[in-house]
Amino acid sequence: MKRRDFLVATAAAALATPVAARPVMPLRGSPRDMLSPPFVDGDGRDLTLADFRGRVVLLNIWATWCPPCRDEMPTLDRLQARLGGADFHVLPLSIDRAGLGPVRRFYDEIGIAHLGMYLAEDIRVMAAFAVAGLPTTILIDRQGRELGRLSGPAEWDSPENIALFETTIAKGKGKP
Repeated sequence: MKRRDFLVATAAAALATPVAARPVMPLRGSPRDMLSPPFVDGDGRDLTLADFRGRVVLLNIWATWCPPCRDEMPTLDRLQARLGGADFHVLPLSIDRAGLGPVRRFYDEIGIAHLGMYLAEDIRVMAAFAVAGLPTTILIDRQGRELGRLSGPAEWDSPENIALFETTIAKGKGKP
């Protein structure tokens, strides 16, 4: 089975669970160091996760051809509108092989207004972040370490998830 076929099958299976029924992101017992493959933002600037150090980051690995990814994107946009700033950033990292064009069109189509655009090579991202299916979302602390992850869609702006993110943001304030 080709990688894209596997990802599509995984995404289709995730559709069986409605976004609103997904649990709060489970957290790890202790933070875990992470690799960071290079990626670009919507302006073509080269970045890595190190560029976001000092902020809590919710990294969402997705693609425009992934139906559950598309379904959860408005919840990520609302989350960024509510909590985004100097202490928190939603980083939707697309692995679309066709580049930023499909991402721009998708954002315009559904009215994404608060999320930045980011793009990376699919193979590098899947390997570096140990992603088995889309979407995969990883909560990253201010030092760039993984705090938790969830494979599959979620309602990221639910009261439960917002409470989790606010607690995570508050714990790290003032620490190096």
